[in-house]
Amino acid sequence: MKSITIKGSERESVGKVSTKALRNAGAVPCVLYGGDQPVHFSAEEKAFKNLVYTPNAHTVVIELEGKSYNAVLQDIQVHPVSDKILHIDFYQLFDNKEVTMEIPVRVVGTSPGVLLGGVLRLNQRKLKVKALPANLPDFIDADISALEMGNKLYITKLASDKYKFLHPDNTVVCQVRISRAAMKAAQEAAKAEKGGAKKKK
Repeated sequence: MKSITIKGSERESVGKVSTKALRNAGAVPCVLYGGDQPVHFSAEEKAFKNLVYTPNAHTVVIELEGKSYNAVLQDIQVHPVSDKILHIDFYQLFDNKEVTMEIPVRVVGTSPGVLLGGVLRLNQRKLKVKALPANLPDFIDADISALEMGNKLYITKLASDKYKFLHPDNTVVCQVRISRAAMKAAQEAAKAEKGGAKKKK
């Protein structure tokens, strides 16, 4: 999985006043969990651009005054009006410790149902997985090559030895729905067939 480096500074005080001062200065207060003690730090808001505003999943290297930590983004708080990042929680990665992460779904293949006029609907844009850091994928490929009109692709079809899905087995990842045009064409064909059958009588 690709990694993004974020350079920051450890925080001495973590009260409301210092937090507000950080935000006013264009920095984001952060906490790194998972180690012996939580590590409080801050970094410039623009440093998170490629981590937050992307559909891709990344691990993070946090560099703090000579110390380096591997981590993943766990939680982010954003201002409801301005969309300004208010706070970010990270979780430290260890090679022998499984971690939970949301991974984007990538559709691959060509569906026969779509070629016949069906509409592909992606029900899950991201899937939550649990894995060792080395086994975290960049994407989870959803192969739609076998999906006929009206078919669904369940999460059980995407199973891997490298990671576990944290979703029920009946989770629908994507489906090919019958489009209105295709439904109308089928109804008209059925009517025509009926009419032809009546004439034969």
